[in-house]
Amino acid sequence: MSETRPAPTPPEFAAALDAVRRARTRPELVISEIAAPSSLAPWAVALAADVSPTRHGGDSELGTGRFVLLYDPEEPESWGGSFRVVCFAQAPLETDIGTDPFLAEVAWSWLVDALDTRNAKYTAASGTATKILSSGFGELARQGDGAQIELRASWTPLEHDVTAHVEGWSELLCMLAGLPPAADGVTSIRSRRAGK
Repeated sequence: MSETRPAPTPPEFAAALDAVRRARTRPELVISEIAAPSSLAPWAVALAADVSPTRHGGDSELGTGRFVLLYDPEEPESWGGSFRVVCFAQAPLETDIGTDPFLAEVAWSWLVDALDTRNAKYTAASGTATKILSSGFGELARQGDGAQIELRASWTPLEHDVTAHVEGWSELLCMLAGLPPAADGVTSIRSRRAGK
């Protein structure tokens, strides 16, 4: 019986993996490497992040996110390159901020600004920004009303050094959680945890 050996890691993906691991993210984040989805590309790496003070293991009450870097040397046509970033960021908001009609556009602009500020080179960006408003009833009535913003995005990095892409995503997550921006020239809408 012959054993099937895993394919060797391509040098391009190995370089990108090193870049992901050396990214300098904000100290307010707790980031860990998690199992990457295996069905989206031949090679992938994934990160989970929570905004402190909650340690990773459950989603943070302040904000949580995922970052996945996919690599396919066949360069899928829809990607426009051999790499693709897929990310997710979510944070609770005060209800009055959650009803702001421009919130989705602002959340998307924060992602673009965070990437551009770090000179991340990319193409084929796409995504959705979802505002979620909720009201508690019955046993949950005492929780009152709540709001949440959720951003799902993907883009094709134009460089193997994806450090700026990881750092941009981490900045987005902190901004959605209401932390002031770390980069000059980016403004923040004040958001706090619901009910505080």
